[in-house]
Amino acid sequence: MAHASSAADLTVSNLFGFKNHVVLVTGGATGLGEMAAQAFLQNGAKVIIASRKQSELEKTSQRLNKLGPGKCDYVTADLANKAGCLDLCKKVKEKTDRLTVLVNNSGATWGAAYDDFPESGWDKIYALNVKAMFYTTVGLNDLLTKGATADQPSRVINIASMAGIMTSDVTSGPEGGLAAPGTGTFSYGPSKAACIHLSKMQASKLMTEHVTVNCICPGVFPSRMTAFGMREAMDTLVSGQPSGRVGKPEDFAGL
Repeated sequence: MAHASSAADLTVSNLFGFKNHVVLVTGGATGLGEMAAQAFLQNGAKVIIASRKQSELEKTSQRLNKLGPGKCDYVTADLANKAGCLDLCKKVKEKTDRLTVLVNNSGATWGAAYDDFPESGWDKIYALNVKAMFYTTVGLNDLLTKGATADQPSRVINIASMAGIMTSDVTSGPEGGLAAPGTGTFSYGPSKAACIHLSKMQASKLMTEHVTVNCICPGVFPSRMTAFGMREAMDTLVSGQPSGRVGKPEDFAGL
């Protein structure tokens, strides 16, 4: 009897080539989203990046298109509410009639004192970090399922955070961390825990339609969100990383 893998193509080019893929990356103009977009594009995909600021989208798409061999396009989007998510879906459908990969990367954080943490610091963070992930995936379901099969499923990749699985903030020290001294990002971790659980629910729901859902929980990487901490408290940030350093684009892209 032949070995199960004898007929399988396990080459790197087959496993990680994206020549025939169409990928949407929310929050794709900067940070982790830009790293993900570059990884897909340099492996052949057509990539659409979405973000609020057109100037950043133009700059990033121009940079990525110089790299090739894939192509980068962009759409502006504000995912702060359901209407914004559905508007993004409409714009994406004007660009393509199918998606093979959706990277839900848009996110934000909020720092404030524990005993004076504003309600808006919960509402806005949950709206972008959790609700947007849900409504964007729902709104693009028809593009994700088009052409998807049991052997060639489409992929949804949700970006959560280590903060969603830890009960203590290892990035916080006397000099601060990702937030200023005396403050904390108390709504961020819970929102990312919600991302993780939502991903499990989506995975159970969408697998019957040949769409897989996976969730990634990165540590500290260079981004606009971590810029304050990396500028003011790098020693604290690094001390919380088993590797002894912050992440690099190669680390994230490989995921």
